[in-house]
Amino acid sequence: MELIKRIKQAEAQAQEIIEQARAQAAQQAEKGRTSRLKASEEAEQQREKTVEAAVAAAQTQGLAEVEKLKAQAEKQRQQLREKTADRMAPAAAKVTDYLRD
Repeated sequence: MELIKRIKQAEAQAQEIIEQARAQAAQQAEKGRTSRLKASEEAEQQREKTVEAAVAAAQTQGLAEVEKLKAQAEKQRQQLREKTADRMAPAAAKVTDYLRD
C-alpha cells in the first residue's frame, strides 16, 4: 500500500513538473515573440529615421545645387550682355535707318 501511495505521489509530482515545464516553455516562447516584435519595431523606426535623414540631406543638396545653377546662369547672362552691349547701339541704328528709308 505504501509503495502504491509513493508511486501515485511520484506520478503527481512528475505531472506537476511537466505542467510547470510547459508553462515555462510557453512563457519563454511569448517572451521570444515579444522580443522579436520589439526588435522589428525598433528596426522599422530606425529605417524611417534613416530615410527621413536621407531625404532631408538630398533636399538640402538639391536646393544648394539649384542656387548654384541660378548663380551660374545669371553670370552667363551678364557675360552675354557685356559681350553684346557694344553691338546693340549700331544694330539699333541700322534698324532705325532701314525703317526710315
